[in-house]
Amino acid sequence: MDYRQALAEYLSGIVSLDCETISGLLEIPPQETMGDFAFPCFALAKLLRKSPVQIASDLKSTIDASEAAPEFLARCEAVGAYLNFFIQANVYVLNTLATVLTQTGGYAAFDGRSLLDAAFESDERKQVLIEYSSPNIAKPFHVGHAFSTILGAALARIYSLAGFEVVRMNHLGDYGTQFGKLIVAYENYGDSEALEADPISELLRVYVKFHQEVEVHPELEDEARERFRRLENHEANEEALFLKFRDISIQSFKRIYKRLGVDFDNWNGESFYSDKIPEVVELMRERGVLEASEGCQVVRFDDPNLPPCLVLKSDGTTTYASRDLASVLYRERNYHFVKNIYVVGLPQSLHFKQVFAALERMNFDFAKRCEFVGFGLVKFGEGNFSTRSGNVIELETLLNEAVKKTRAIMVENAEMRSETMDEEEIDRLAEKVGVAAVIYQFVKNGRERDILFSWEDMLDFDGDTAPYLLYTGARAHSILRRSGLLDELAGLDAMDFQALAGDEEALRLTKTMEAYRVSVQQAFKQSEPFLIARALNALCRQFNRFYTRCGILKTEDLELRKFRLLLCLAFWTCLKEGLAILGIEAVERM
Repeated sequence: MDYRQALAEYLSGIVSLDCETISGLLEIPPQETMGDFAFPCFALAKLLRKSPVQIASDLKSTIDASEAAPEFLARCEAVGAYLNFFIQANVYVLNTLATVLTQTGGYAAFDGRSLLDAAFESDERKQVLIEYSSPNIAKPFHVGHAFSTILGAALARIYSLAGFEVVRMNHLGDYGTQFGKLIVAYENYGDSEALEADPISELLRVYVKFHQEVEVHPELEDEARERFRRLENHEANEEALFLKFRDISIQSFKRIYKRLGVDFDNWNGESFYSDKIPEVVELMRERGVLEASEGCQVVRFDDPNLPPCLVLKSDGTTTYASRDLASVLYRERNYHFVKNIYVVGLPQSLHFKQVFAALERMNFDFAKRCEFVGFGLVKFGEGNFSTRSGNVIELETLLNEAVKKTRAIMVENAEMRSETMDEEEIDRLAEKVGVAAVIYQFVKNGRERDILFSWEDMLDFDGDTAPYLLYTGARAHSILRRSGLLDELAGLDAMDFQALAGDEEALRLTKTMEAYRVSVQQAFKQSEPFLIARALNALCRQFNRFYTRCGILKTEDLELRKFRLLLCLAFWTCLKEGLAILGIEAVERM
């Protein structure tokens, strides 16, 4: 049951506010002794011409005297300007357990359309496009690309859980003057055998070499621009090299995506939209939004803080903006999207403001359905990195190192516990836990915060880390497995445990399950998967407290033991689901 919604519906019948407004006002008190929900009465003070304190007192009296109060409500208390509500413990626990263990589509599944802005509510559109990852071909897949990949994949899963048809788009960086540079570099400095053996490393080597040589031979820049012009004109030599670089890059990327559990429905890169740009330019001219500026073609805006959007360069070549404008027009025609979301680094925020503003100037109403979801930088002790200088930290290297270090910790822990695990199982678990540790680093904090990697923090089995969450889950599954009641638990009805459901520790644990469910909706509204990570960490800490205080398998009362095992199963179910949203696979043993 959604207690917030049910309580909001009840209160809307006795106060002069609508259900949606009340739901937004309801708070979770900072201390559990203050109740399950708190309604601040400040919003009613002006309307009722009373103090918020008096309003809270009056509302308590009204509710106490009412025979229509919800059955799940144990009591309410007026505390200053707040009205605090207490849910009946056994009702809360039993309803939560029943929902976790039986709800089709997952415990956290919800109707996302009802949470969209009113402008979208009556629309029949179903598809949500999410553009993420978008690495540059012929360059290493570095840790910066991982942020977009992991964040975007999590958002795609959240939108799927919200009932939308999600189209996962990998807008490859496969166009621009840098490919003219790469063609020149490969023809001048390339080694075909090295390209065959390790394609990305060889392409990076020659790209770095180009930027070193251009300092001495600046005319190479002119040659690179000419080669890109020939590529745009589909000249045979340039296009053949370009397609070769693209194909080998995609194969390299797919190997990394497989490890991350990420896939895509659409691989159309920038080059796909190049032949669609002339139509966009013509539309701009027809609608009077394109202007000449120092030989270039730009769109100007009324906002003095928004620089003109460069559409065509002085030599007639296209830009990132012109390709993005063409892609949005193509996507609207082919998908008729609810939302078109770009998961891109914060430094690109100005670019997307210009693109969206240009669409608005062209009077395209779908401009308001385009959304920029930005994220911070990825840093190590050595600082930032760039492809030009060759100072790149490849994601695959990071993953391999995480798996290696995780394996060493697991072997040490197994020896300390006098456990034996065969080499194959250790390797399998180390891969899952190591990769999970990396993924979690990208979703454990707000997306706009920079990430500073620390091996000690990332692999801490007691901290805010994937290893901690996975270890807690493995502990829960071990309890269930050792109980010998897994099959029996699957057939139990939570409602059979009325007499036991008022237990304080059971209530605390189920409240953190409900908090996890709410966190998924909050993550949807704010495009912030870290809210789910935070809720899962709180859930695991509460489970460990429950495990320590209740001694699940040591409980002699068979009915009480079954009830506690049912709570354990519900926790395991929630944790698996939440981790999967983040892109992490739960493990049954560690």
